[in-house]
Amino acid sequence: MMKALVTNNLFQAYGVGRQEEVKLSYLQFADDTIIIGENCWLNVCLIRAVLLLLKEVSGLKVNFYKSMLTGVNITPTWLSEAASVLNCRTGSIPFLYLGLPICGDSRKLSFWKSVVDRIRARLSVWNNRFLSFGGRLVLLKSVLSSLPVYFLSFYKAPTGIISSIESFFKKKFGGVVRLYLFTCELWWSGGSEVGGI
Repeated sequence: MMKALVTNNLFQAYGVGRQEEVKLSYLQFADDTIIIGENCWLNVCLIRAVLLLLKEVSGLKVNFYKSMLTGVNITPTWLSEAASVLNCRTGSIPFLYLGLPICGDSRKLSFWKSVVDRIRARLSVWNNRFLSFGGRLVLLKSVLSSLPVYFLSFYKAPTGIISSIESFFKKKFGGVVRLYLFTCELWWSGGSEVGGI
């Protein structure tokens, strides 16, 4: 529905690129959707209409209580009026989407505070007196390493953050602990006839 509205020049999508050659109107993951567009009343009315049509066509209920309208460089009065039309609450940037902060500066240490705090909270409840070395290793690799790896799959961490996470692990578990964090690139030969990603 959103693609049809953008194609027919009804919904004013957000332009990305130097000459705004790519028009971005929505992002979806599972049952979460982010609708992105310019601030105008036509867009607000079209978003409301699309959400109500989605309910009628699919039978899925849109939870307006959990929905949020967030603006960039928009006056708070316009944002609150648009949120009342959409029957949702207003939000501010940065906000969390799927557990990740959106629109933060990952080069700053304050951006990573939530990750470090979560690791510290998880480590504070574990008492390693009753865990064997193998048990501590499994706990470290499977449970605790998943927190920073999830963040690091989206953002590049400063070296100070990686060092502080490793120091937490060393203090709690003893010995030498290294997080092997890297980015990987997938390469294949043969093109689409052979298959690929």
